[in-house]
Amino acid sequence: MNSFLTIFGFIGGTQVVIILVVVLLLFGGRKIPELMKGLGSGIKEFKNAAKEEPEEKLEDKN
Repeated sequence: MNSFLTIFGFIGGTQVVIILVVVLLLFGGRKIPELMKGLGSGIKEFKNAAKEEPEEKLEDKN
């Protein structure tokens, strides 16, 4: 959580709590694990694509 606040230094602890409560109210407790699973798989896919990008550029130059 510390790294999150470092990246978004303008968001304080109170704002994070408010955001979490709003998300809980909007989606409900049952949907949140599904949303986090989707977010995690999206981040994983992005990282894999970012790792593959430099290799493709090297192949195009040759």
